[in-house]
Amino acid sequence: MELLHTFMICAYKESDYLEECIQTCLNQSSVIEGASCVSLYTSTPNPFIQELCEKYGIKMFSKSGGGIGKDWNNSLSFVETNYATIAHQDDVYLPEYGSEIIKAFEKHLDSNIVFTDYSEIDQNSNLRSRNINLKIKTSGLHIMNLLPTKGYQRRVYAFGNFICCPAVSYNMSRLHDFSFDESLKMTLDWDAWERIMRRKGSIHYISNKLMYHRIHEESETTVNTNDHTREKEEQAMYRRYWGKGVTNLLMKFYIYNQKSNQ
Repeated sequence: MELLHTFMICAYKESDYLEECIQTCLNQSSVIEGASCVSLYTSTPNPFIQELCEKYGIKMFSKSGGGIGKDWNNSLSFVETNYATIAHQDDVYLPEYGSEIIKAFEKHLDSNIVFTDYSEIDQNSNLRSRNINLKIKTSGLHIMNLLPTKGYQRRVYAFGNFICCPAVSYNMSRLHDFSFDESLKMTLDWDAWERIMRRKGSIHYISNKLMYHRIHEESETTVNTNDHTREKEEQAMYRRYWGKGVTNLLMKFYIYNQKSNQ
C-alpha cells in the first residue's frame, strides 16, 4: 500500500505518557497496512526519548525549540507524506484514527484539514465524563458540518474554538506554506484554524470519537489556564469577531468552562 500519512509525535522532556502514545500510533490499522508511518520530533533530545525511539524502531528528528508553535512548525518540516498528524505525547489515538483520516482526505480532495471528535482521559487513562464544555464543542462541530459554506462555518466558529488540536490532521500538499503563529501559547490552534478557514479549500469533520485527549496537572492547557495566558489570548481571538461588549460576555462563559481542564 502507498505511504500517505505520518504520525509525527511531538515529544518534550520526559513524559510519563509518551510510551503509551507511541504504542497507540504503532497499533493503528493504517500503520499495520503501510498507509501511515510513525516518527518523533523533539526539541529536547534526551536518553529517555532516544531509548523509546530505539525500542520501537521509529525515527527521531530534532531542531532547537522556542515554544509550542516553533516545535509544531519544526515537526511538520520533517514530514514527507501527503498527510500528517501532530500527535501530542500525552494523548491516545484509537486504532482507526489514521485510516479514517486518510479515507476522508482521499474522498474530499480539497480538504486542508480533517479532524475527528474526541473524548478526554485523566492521568490514569480513565475516561472523564463528557462535561458541558465537551458537549458544547461537539454540538458546535455538528452545526459547522451541516453548514454549506466556510462563511457560515466561520460565524459558528466565532463563538469559540470547537476543534481539538491533537485530533487534527493536515493536507501537507495544500498547506506547504502554512505555519503556526509562534508568538502564541494557547490559542495558536484557534488562530491556525481561523486562518486555514480563510484559504481556498475546505475543512472536514469526522463525527466519530477517534482519539483521547489527556487532561492532567502538568499539561500545557492546565498550566496556561492557571497563569491566565489562556484567558488573555482567547480574549484577543474573540475581538477578531466581536466588539468589546460581546467579547466580555463570551469570556465570562469561557472562563467558567475553563474549570473543566483542572
